Amino acid sequence: MIKIAVLGYGTVGSGVVEVIQRNSVLLKERAGEEIVIQYILDLRDFPGDPYEHKIVHDYNTILEDPEISILCEVMGGVGAAYQFTKQALEAGKSVCTSNKELVAKHGAELLAIARREHCNYMFEASVAGGIPIIRTINSALAADRVEAITGILNGTTNYMLTKMEKEGADYAEVLRQAQELGYAERNPEADVEGIDAARKIAILADMLTGKNVDPDKVITEGITKITADDFAYAREAGMTIKLLARCNSCEDGRVQALVAPFMLPVEHPLGRVDDVFNGVQVTCSMLGDAVFGGKGAGKLPTASAVVADVMDCALHPNRTVMQAWSEEAAEISDLRDTKSRFFVRAKAIGREAVQKTFTGSSLLSVKGAEDVGFLTPLMQEKEFDARCAELGDMILNRIRLV
Repeated sequence: MIKIAVLGYGTVGSGVVEVIQRNSVLLKERAGEEIVIQYILDLRDFPGDPYEHKIVHDYNTILEDPEISILCEVMGGVGAAYQFTKQALEAGKSVCTSNKELVAKHGAELLAIARREHCNYMFEASVAGGIPIIRTINSALAADRVEAITGILNGTTNYMLTKMEKEGADYAEVLRQAQELGYAERNPEADVEGIDAARKIAILADMLTGKNVDPDKVITEGITKITADDFAYAREAGMTIKLLARCNSCEDGRVQALVAPFMLPVEHPLGRVDDVFNGVQVTCSMLGDAVFGGKGAGKLPTASAVVADVMDCALHPNRTVMQAWSEEAAEISDLRDTKSRFFVRAKAIGREAVQKTFTGSSLLSVKGAEDVGFLTPLMQEKEFDARCAELGDMILNRIRLV
């Protein structure tokens, strides 16, 4: 019998309990032992809940119980969650988490402790919910070199952009709808400004480089400036707009990490990922491109990923299976030195000035539009920024092209 504890009985925590309860026979067959929830840690009481007798309020009850070998940390945040996780790993107990903020900030340290104590720190659910991208990179692609990762890693913004594209709705309207449906928080900043996606791509960049990528150093642009007009021009060009998180290794040993809106062809594998779904494209030196898609959030998809990690821990007792990355800071490439193509939307009176400034650009025409759109040639980002500065307020928006 494998006894575990769940830290946090919110949406994901209750999902973990539900997955283990509903799939108990399957889990026992695959793990070789029954997986039993011994404790659920939460500040609240849950009178009438089928698991109310499992609720404890003192973490030490869990930490000091020698029969508890695996903890599911689904509390969130980097305060108590960090303290509890570190203490558990130091005690030789494995920890499975969905906490992207904690993994992005302290993953290198916690993985080092797990390796030292011959246990596991696992975080499949922290990046793309139910999509098994961490396990794929860690094991299935272990014999290959991952060179780049590009993904739609935030379901809220993908839902909003899909609504804007399909219905011609404006940003404020789709944000309100997302909040009413529970996809967006009352304060949506982490989603719409790209902060959530930056934490996730930082974790993937850690795995790609083997070094520590500070999520605060990931260049981050959100979707707040995207309008229905931008989608009209994208449609004219046979493209769509997605918030993409990207990381890739550079020839000089540095890493590039970016979260920003991109225009991409509708036939692109990620161009077809709509609504609250996530998609991840991994580029390897031997395999080439591989694309993974599915539900990147939600109670049961996320909980399923957490329980999959529990299974991995149960099948590998006293053995660390996750590849760790160093606490050494990765050197981040200067985005200004890279080359990109851009979509530029400008005031109609600036048409000639934009064409002159961006020689070789392609004009996009949308019937009835009060502005003009262009696709620029490939150029260094710092050169593009300088030319935009020359045009001043004639530029209404600009979006990178894939």
